[in-house]
Amino acid sequence: MKINVLQLIGSFHQGGSERQAVQLVRLLHDEGTYRVFIACLDKSGVVRGEIEQLGYTDFPEFPLTSFYDRNMFRQLRRCAKFLRECDIKIVQTSDFYTNIFGIIAATMARVPVKIASKRETGEMRSAKQDFLERRIFAQSDAIVANSKAVKNYLVKGGAAANKIEVIYNGLDLQRLAAKETNRRKICERLNLPFDQHIKFITLTANLRHTVKNQPMFLRAAKIISEKFPAAHFVLAGEGELRNDLENLAGQLQIADRIHFTGRCAQVPDLLSISFAGVLTSFAEGFSNSILEYMSANLPVVATNVGGASEAITPDKTGFLVESDDAEALSEKLVWLLEKPAEAERMGNAGRKIVKEKFSCERQLQRTLELYEESVDIKEIGKT
Repeated sequence: MKINVLQLIGSFHQGGSERQAVQLVRLLHDEGTYRVFIACLDKSGVVRGEIEQLGYTDFPEFPLTSFYDRNMFRQLRRCAKFLRECDIKIVQTSDFYTNIFGIIAATMARVPVKIASKRETGEMRSAKQDFLERRIFAQSDAIVANSKAVKNYLVKGGAAANKIEVIYNGLDLQRLAAKETNRRKICERLNLPFDQHIKFITLTANLRHTVKNQPMFLRAAKIISEKFPAAHFVLAGEGELRNDLENLAGQLQIADRIHFTGRCAQVPDLLSISFAGVLTSFAEGFSNSILEYMSANLPVVATNVGGASEAITPDKTGFLVESDDAEALSEKLVWLLEKPAEAERMGNAGRKIVKEKFSCERQLQRTLELYEESVDIKEIGKT
């Protein structure tokens, strides 16, 4: 008899954690060893359709307003009841909010195996949130970290090293294949200028969190524009920081070279016409954007934060620079612009590494190994 596993997903918006959670559901569902259930905190979001295509059209939602109100306790009771009724043996959560809610509910329901996740390092959570999550990690049987950098961060924070399993994000190369190959059509759809001589340098990141440090990208763009007139700069993402960033571009007198796409559903198409990919974050766990750039044969210049150094090999697939060092970022990008053959070589090497190290198959294999080990320890299904 198959063991029942619950994947608890925060929402279905187009974020890195959400996409990885949905992807893992698909991989486990298609592989078939476990019977996979899903639940969420919020049913909204554009990637919900991918879940529905797998047949998950009716699944529970546990909406939260706070961790400290009556609704939280009401939803915990609902979730614990659901876990017992479905005889769930393994609960895996996917981010901060699902960690807190899901591990508590699983504890209430006496679920044998509780697996939390951590996909970020510093800068994202308050001291109170970090304290709460550490308590949750203590109740968990395992913690999935998506990079060695995240594991080290957790251990420094007091988490038991033997609980932490590093499972890198998997990249679905088929999903990330460009659907449109005509550059003119792509530019028209994304409202970008069409000129074969333009070199688009792209940053894909939400515009909701200052930790992404988009101003560094704009300051580097100012320097590059003075040296390389054909360079244009694309920010793909939505969020309330857009107005401030547009104002900064105006102050730097580069507004005509900066392009905001808003929510971008055609990221593979955008990357197919880009020259290089950039990450400017102050902190990360493991950036999906880096892998997406590499899968698109792009050289990458990223800040040396989180797991960036675990994906990028300096001088082979791109460059690492210190956080908030716009001068260094611009220097590396100018070097690539002046040496297009080297940029192409780096891009090709990056795609090869993604296929070897960050595949969906590898992510699934490591997850199944974790489940099998957890099941053996708890003696689930044994008489």
